[in-house]
Amino acid sequence: LGQITAGVVGVAAGVVGVAQPAFADGAVSKVTIQRSRAVYGNKVAALESAVQSGDFAAIAESKNAFILFNSGAYPRVKDKALKKAAIEQTNAIFTAIRAGDKAAVKSAYSSYVAANGIKSFDSVSTSDGQGYSSDFD
Repeated sequence: LGQITAGVVGVAAGVVGVAQPAFADGAVSKVTIQRSRAVYGNKVAALESAVQSGDFAAIAESKNAFILFNSGAYPRVKDKALKKAAIEQTNAIFTAIRAGDKAAVKSAYSSYVAANGIKSFDSVSTSDGQGYSSDFD
């Protein structure tokens, strides 16, 4: 009986010591989507003056904000159609920039902002109080 007990204890210890696989969903949650919309949406919204003045270089420098907004705001499979539309709208903005068409850039940008619910946030300084999320924004 002592040997059987020792064997069971040895097997149990071996099972406990084996690393278990991680099951992750890619860290997609409502919070990560909201954070992406806030961070990158605010960067896109901040381009309003560049769009109005026709500063194509400033818009082109912020291309990653559009790309990261599209991928972060619409990461799930069920958002596939919305993501596709956002990418098409982004492409319309940059096609108009390449063509040098200021009116088309304004129109495409306005359409993109409205369709994706992008809003600008008030600026917050450390002297006025705490930031929106953390010290890392």
